[in-house]
Amino acid sequence: MKPTLLILAAGMASRYGSMKQVDGFGPNNETIIDYSIYDAIRAGFGKVSFIIREEFLDSFKSIFEPKLKGKVDIDFVFQSYDLSKYGITKTIERQKPWGTGHAVLEAAGQINEPFCVINADDFYGYDAFQKMADFLNNEVRDDNYSLMGYEVDKTLSDYGSVSRGICRVNEEGNLQEINERTKVYAKDGQIVYEDENGTTTPLHEDARASMNFWGFTPAIFQQAKPMFTRFVEANENNPKAEFFIPLMAEELVKTRQANFKVIPTSSKWFGVTYKEDKPIVQKSLADLIENGTYPSKLW
Repeated sequence: MKPTLLILAAGMASRYGSMKQVDGFGPNNETIIDYSIYDAIRAGFGKVSFIIREEFLDSFKSIFEPKLKGKVDIDFVFQSYDLSKYGITKTIERQKPWGTGHAVLEAAGQINEPFCVINADDFYGYDAFQKMADFLNNEVRDDNYSLMGYEVDKTLSDYGSVSRGICRVNEEGNLQEINERTKVYAKDGQIVYEDENGTTTPLHEDARASMNFWGFTPAIFQQAKPMFTRFVEANENNPKAEFFIPLMAEELVKTRQANFKVIPTSSKWFGVTYKEDKPIVQKSLADLIENGTYPSKLW
C-alpha cells in the first residue's frame, strides 16, 4: 500500500493576511502545495489528504480536484472545534483550532496506511519526499517514526533571525528532544542562536532543524489521543494554547513508546509567513524551474 501525504492546511494565516495555502507562487499561479504534491507523486505517494476547516472545502476542491484528477487520489479531513470524539463534552470557546497535533488526530479513521505530515505553506524539496517515502515503505513501525532533519543554514532568512526547532539526536540517529530556539541567524560564518539575555551560542555544524515534516503509522492516532485529552483539560481556560506535533513526539520518546529517526536531507527549505516573503518564494521557485528541477508548468 502506497503511503499518504497529509497536508496541514487548516491554519488561519493571520500574519499573512489572506489564505496563503491557496495563494499562487509559481509561474502559472501554482501554490506551494502544488510543488509538494508534485514531489510526493514522483516519490511514490498514493494519496493526498488535506486537513482543512470545513468552510475551506469548496475553495480547495475547485483548485486541486481538476489538476490532480487521474494523478493521485485526494480526500479531505476537517479540523473542527467539536471535541466529543475525544470524550470531551464541555464546550470550550476558541478563536483558533487546537494546533497541529490535534489536526493529525482528526484524520483518525480516514488514513489507514503509513503517512507523513507537512505544512501547506512550506517548500520541502524532492530529496525530502523521496527519503520519507523510502522510510514509510521500508522502516516505519508503530514504535519507529521519523522526522526530516534540515541543515539549519538551508532554513535561514536573509531578512533577520528565525525561530527553529533544533533537534538533539543520539548516536543511533534518533530524536532525543527538540529545543525551540527563537532567534537563529548566521554571524561571522557561524550559525548561532540568541537567548532572551542577548547571549549568542553557536549551533553544532551538524545541527538539524525540524520543519514539521513527520512520518507515522495509523497507531499514532491511539497513542496521542489521551495526550490531547489531558492537554485540553489542562488548557480549557487558555484560548491560545495549541497541541503541537512535537509535544506528541516528546512524550512518545520520553515514555519509550516510539523512536523518531531524524532523516537528514540536503534539500533547501523555504516558507511563507509574511506577505513580504512572497517575492522571495517566487524567486526561489523561478530558480528551480530555470535549473530544470521543475517544469515551468507542473500539471
